[in-house]
Amino acid sequence: MNSYYAFIKALETGSFTKAAEELGYTQSAISQMVHSLEEELSTTLILRSRTGITLTPDGEEFLPFIKNICNSHRELIEKKKEMAGLQSGLIRIGTFSSVSCNWLPGLMKDFKEQYPSVHFELHQGDYTSISSWIKEGTVDLGFVNPEAVTKLTSIPLQEDEMLAVLPKDHSLSTHDIVSLEELAKEPYILLDEGDLSEPLTVFNENKFEPNIQFRVYDDFAIMSMIEKGLGVSILPKLVLSRCPYNIETRSISPFIVRTISLAYKDKKVLPIASRYFIDFIVERYSTFDKA
Repeated sequence: MNSYYAFIKALETGSFTKAAEELGYTQSAISQMVHSLEEELSTTLILRSRTGITLTPDGEEFLPFIKNICNSHRELIEKKKEMAGLQSGLIRIGTFSSVSCNWLPGLMKDFKEQYPSVHFELHQGDYTSISSWIKEGTVDLGFVNPEAVTKLTSIPLQEDEMLAVLPKDHSLSTHDIVSLEELAKEPYILLDEGDLSEPLTVFNENKFEPNIQFRVYDDFAIMSMIEKGLGVSILPKLVLSRCPYNIETRSISPFIVRTISLAYKDKKVLPIASRYFIDFIVERYSTFDKA
């Protein structure tokens, strides 16, 4: 490839001497490279004179093809660098438990089948902390409720219904649908999600005040507490789909839903592995049925 680049650089600079200076070769080396290319193509490409160099008619014909070869080679080198990044990349993700348990294991497994040397680092938190981590660069991307983030790009992935969670044999478990008013009268276990709580928002909008007895950070701890009869709660259907506890779930009136979105700050400056993983997630979930 050196002879191709020497030829293009000689034309750009107008002399072998200047081309040699820019490419880090001697003038005689540049001259020999161009001569080698001429021998390869069995023609004369450049005419040399005291005033500089000019293309021959054959040189004019070959020039666009030689430029295409040089451009394609540069693209190949850039792709090689990208793939090297994918071979050793680290993808840092901010996430919450329902996504950690239900989506990420499959996503990471399938992505690593394509790029086995990529590593993942998961930071589990609430909507507020995940948003902050993305903004400060602690993570490359994160799963959030878009209503909880500002100044980030967010891509909606799936809607997730929120369900009433009750102890077994609770009086409300005889209902097919539980009202907010009925839930507000029970001892309530609140999932702490940072500055935004979908259930509290809906309670406030409907002018009900839940009887909050516990504030808990972990969904599964709440399920365990409900199993022991400590109260009721409202949790996402996604996390309840893998519920290991002996509890009841019911739909709520009015209907409560959250949107799970993928968020990031500036995709252009993210590591190549993270950019690929963002595209991988969006492509995967664009084919999923909405919850």
